[in-house]
Amino acid sequence: MTTPLSDAPVLVHRDGAVGVVTLNRPDKRNALDLTMRAAIAQAVAALDAEAAVRAIVITGGDAVFAAGADLNLLVDKGAQDVADIDLGQFWAPVANSRKPVIAAVSGFALGAGCELAMMCDFIVADASARLGQPELAVGIMPGAGGTQRLVRTVGKQVASLLLLTGEPLSGERAFELGLVAELAPAGEALSRALELAKKAARMPPKAVAATRRALRQGADLPLDAALALENREFLLLFDTADKTEGMRAFLDKRKPDFKGE
Repeated sequence: MTTPLSDAPVLVHRDGAVGVVTLNRPDKRNALDLTMRAAIAQAVAALDAEAAVRAIVITGGDAVFAAGADLNLLVDKGAQDVADIDLGQFWAPVANSRKPVIAAVSGFALGAGCELAMMCDFIVADASARLGQPELAVGIMPGAGGTQRLVRTVGKQVASLLLLTGEPLSGERAFELGLVAELAPAGEALSRALELAKKAARMPPKAVAATRRALRQGADLPLDAALALENREFLLLFDTADKTEGMRAFLDKRKPDFKGE
């Protein structure tokens, strides 16, 4: 159910087992001030704790995802001032969510908006999307994973181009480079993200969590260590009720009923 406060910084509703968080500052192109950051953190944390919700979609709507940080927050701050704000605390619920988080991107996803999208498990965008990290143009650099997630996703050459020139990627180019997982038809990023979120929500929760741990923890490990991590997670799933239900349902030619056990 959507919150009745239309001027709330984010709107939250549920579509079956999917929780949807909509950034709601369209007059400022969803610029991320502290109020909105705190609201995103609170909304994602609440959905993460809700047993009936098995996947989360973050969207800015059809016109813009988030055009970056609200510079009014930062223009007069020194290093210690920004350190005291601890901007990372607002992103922790997204980056550390126990459930799949999908970004649905239309329009600009720049600066902190692009970083927010990259914190999600994957991004669904449409042709209107523009993703980039233009922080150097205002005298700073990305500070919430923009350099490190970009270089790990698109490689040094493209990451350097984006960071050092401020040039954004179109939705189509971001898809070609693997920054975007799926390019939806114009205006359909959110609807496609919801379709995919519902598919993820139907998967066995323990296997979903194990897969996400292997992806996130294994990415920066040497291959042998990453394979050992994967094998451990694989073996542990054989002690779950959902493993038996999934295999039995396949053999019986019926849909599985996963309980998260």
